[in-house]
Amino acid sequence: MGESLNVYQNSYLFVIMFLILALLLPAIALTAGRFLRPSKPSAEKQTTYESGIEPFHQSWIQYNVRYYLFGLLFVIFDVETVFLYPWAVAYQKLGFFAFIEMMLFIIMLFIGLLYAWKKKVLKWI
Repeated sequence: MGESLNVYQNSYLFVIMFLILALLLPAIALTAGRFLRPSKPSAEKQTTYESGIEPFHQSWIQYNVRYYLFGLLFVIFDVETVFLYPWAVAYQKLGFFAFIEMMLFIIMLFIGLLYAWKKKVLKWI
């Protein structure tokens, strides 16, 4: 009984050490970067960068929500390919049940695309 308890304590010890390293390494890297980088602030460096052109508007611009929705739809359908590729590679091993699951997945995404089309999210202007 005591031996199995020791195994669990060692497992938690590894997790705790990993968490400590996960917190310390970025903190050390950022602190070292702060001390090692050159720091020569100037008024020119503090200006907003706009493709090499001197800014002539305020930096706060309110974008149309459709750009955000268009980007979100792109990400959703991009993630779909991440799921489709491994399925296509292992298709013969997975069998008919996996085929039905993937068809349901594609149908759900198609319904989402139709919904976005009906709500005119895909209209650019």
